[in-house]
Formats: sequence, structure tokens, C-alpha cells
Amino acid sequence: MQVVVTIFAFGILTAALLSIGAVGFTLQFGVTNVMNLAFGALMTSAIFILYETQRAHIPLWIGVALAAVWGSLISLVLSVGLINPFVRRGTSLFSMAIVTVAAGLIIEFSLEAIQGPQILGFSTQTPEVGFLGIVMSELQLEIIGLAVFLMVAIHVGLRYTRLGLKMRATAADAALTRSCGVSAKKVRLVAWAVSGALCGIGGALIGLTVGSFNSTTGNEFFIILVAAAIIGGVGQPYGAMLGALVIGMVSESAAYLVSPAYNYIIAFGVLIVVLLFRPQGLFAEYSSGRTLTQ
Repeated sequence: MQVVVTIFAFGILTAALLSIGAVGFTLQFGVTNVMNLAFGALMTSAIFILYETQRAHIPLWIGVALAAVWGSLISLVLSVGLINPFVRRGTSLFSMAIVTVAAGLIIEFSLEAIQGPQILGFSTQTPEVGFLGIVMSELQLEIIGLAVFLMVAIHVGLRYTRLGLKMRATAADAALTRSCGVSAKKVRLVAWAVSGALCGIGGALIGLTVGSFNSTTGNEFFIILVAAAIIGGVGQPYGAMLGALVIGMVSESAAYLVSPAYNYIIAFGVLIVVLLFRPQGLFAEYSSGRTLTQ
């Protein structure tokens, strides 16, 4: 029983870290149809923002909030300054993905040029809390609490607000939404902003959790976020939450029962099995014929 409780607790922690970024990534894709592969590099930039706020002795959670603002602003700049001009020219989905890869590389190598190739680290220390025979830090519990709050906020926003209704409608049929008088362009900008904020928060929390980082840290975790999004169904925020939970539980079970070296190997094995039986993911019917529109 103690093993089960330990796996569950740290599985929830891993799921909390993954869900924030995975929901941000899949929410933006669902509304805009743009596969933003610069997401990982943007997460890394958020870690650097938090690092600089800690050096300036700014309170931790204010630093996380600033990382969210940074992620939101850079996402909007990326959308308005880079993505939209390509969309207006009728760029294909694949070509747009390559454009975002290029943008991610520019961000990554810019960070390396500014900070250098060295590994940086956080020195955040928080008291530990013991319960049910396991020990977790207060920071880890706060991360879980923040993730739960954000997931509930996303649910409420999507289901019970006019903006959420517009976002779901735009994701389902942008042309029909425009015919109903809704500005799909404005809705997409909101999606980019919210996605960027979640990206910034997710990146900052991952940096805090792993402790040390460099200019490639965000991209290393981005692959895992994409796996969570694919398991749930690309473009489906609720699917991303479920996918993050699956990855979190499987990876922690593998780390505890087999070896930490195999945690994500086994998690990706689960991804392959899920896609064999349900290629569209657990939550969605994904159509490969989606197109980019204004």
C-alpha cells in the first residue's frame, strides 16, 4: 500500500507539471490549427525569466507570474509578427510547422548567446511535509495546487463563459463562427495569449522542479508534453489533462518499480499502444484535413 501511495503522489506531481504545458499547447492548436513547435523554446525562455527574477530577489510566485506574462507576450508577438503573415499567404500546415521550428531555434540559440552554454540552477529551498508515509516539499504541494486551480479555471472558462464558447466554436468551425458575427481573429489572439501564459507557467515550474537547466531544457520536456496531448487527442484540452495523468502515473510507476532510466521509455510505449487502438487519441476525432484560415 505504501508503494501505491508513493507512486500516486509523485505521479500526480508529474501530471501537474505536464498538464499545464500540454493544455496550453493543445488549446492553441485546437483554436488556431497551428502546430507551434517553438513551444519548448518559449518554455525555456520562461525558465530564464524566473531565474533572473530570483537573482533579483523577487518573491517566487511573482516571478512565476512574470514568466506567465512573458510567455503570453512572446506568443502574441509570434502570432502577429510571424504566423499571421504566413497564414495570409496560404502557407500549408506542414510549412507552418517548419516556420515554428525555425522560430524555436532562433529563441533557443539567442538564449545560449546571451547566457552562454553553461548549466544554471535554482537554489529554492522549502520545508518538507510528511503525510501517509511519504514526504513532499511545500513547493511540490503548491505546484499541484496551482495546476489544479489552472485546470479548473480552464474548464470554467471554456464551458461557462462567452469567450470559452467562442473558442470552442472557432475550433470546431471557424467559417461558421465568422458567419455568426464572431471575430475568429480576435479569438485566436486570445488563444495564443492564454497558451503563452500556460507555457510560461509550465516552463517556470519545470525549471524549479528539475533545479538545473540550460537553453535546451524546455525542448526536452516539450516532447513529453506533446505525448500527453497526443494520448488525449490533439486539440482537446480535457484530453491533454487525461494524457498528462496517464504519462505521470506510468512514468512514476516505471521509475519506482523498474528504474528511473526507463520511466519515459515505458511512457512512450504506452503512447504507441494507445495510438495503435485509437489513432485519434482518447478524446477526439482528429481530421488531418484541417487548414489554416484567418
